[in-house]
Amino acid sequence: MQTYQIHLIRHALTKGTLEGRYIGHTDEELCPEGIEELNALLAEYGSYPDVDAVFSSPLKRCLQTAKIIYPNKDAIVIDDLIEYNFGEFEGKTADELKDDEDFAEWLRAENPEKAAPFGDKQIDFNRRICGCFEKIVNAVISSKTKSTAIVTHGGIIMALMTAYALPQAHMHEWMTPSCCGYTLRVDPSIWMRGMKLEAVSLCPSHPLTDEEEKELWDYYDDPNE
Repeated sequence: MQTYQIHLIRHALTKGTLEGRYIGHTDEELCPEGIEELNALLAEYGSYPDVDAVFSSPLKRCLQTAKIIYPNKDAIVIDDLIEYNFGEFEGKTADELKDDEDFAEWLRAENPEKAAPFGDKQIDFNRRICGCFEKIVNAVISSKTKSTAIVTHGGIIMALMTAYALPQAHMHEWMTPSCCGYTLRVDPSIWMRGMKLEAVSLCPSHPLTDEEEKELWDYYDDPNE
């Protein structure tokens, strides 16, 4: 059976990212350091995977990243690929919020109904991005699109990998640096049965060090950790 590939790519650095700020819905452009890092990756690995289609978050940092990586492709903007809304925490660092009782409670919260003040509830965020991603996967299969890039945000990539990727792992195991991400293989029969995708490599692909190999594949030995 024909299989397909979806490449989840995190945007390059912004000033807020470098400063450790919460910039979910904040529409920052890439900073010079981010553009330099992305161009360095392109020079080192030659290119990112060839794709037939590019989807992007509506925010500038993702659209700019998509244009640098895929200058000959017009990104299809999907509003639901936008990052988590941090509400009153937007634009602030954890250090600036360390004495904020709402922030401390939000960090401790295990209830997905708990939202950042005037921000997203985790349950609503998950519902939004999962619904969006499932539509993309179904469209990839129905249109027989062999290779697709999704340029989006770190939090979204972590949540999607946690929900759909094999091997399965806790969310924090799927953290990815800026400009990087994961390549997923879409097997229509597996997707239709269990809505799972195989994580096949880092993106952009490069030979893994022993430590990277361990981090990417070995952590799922004990599913209770």
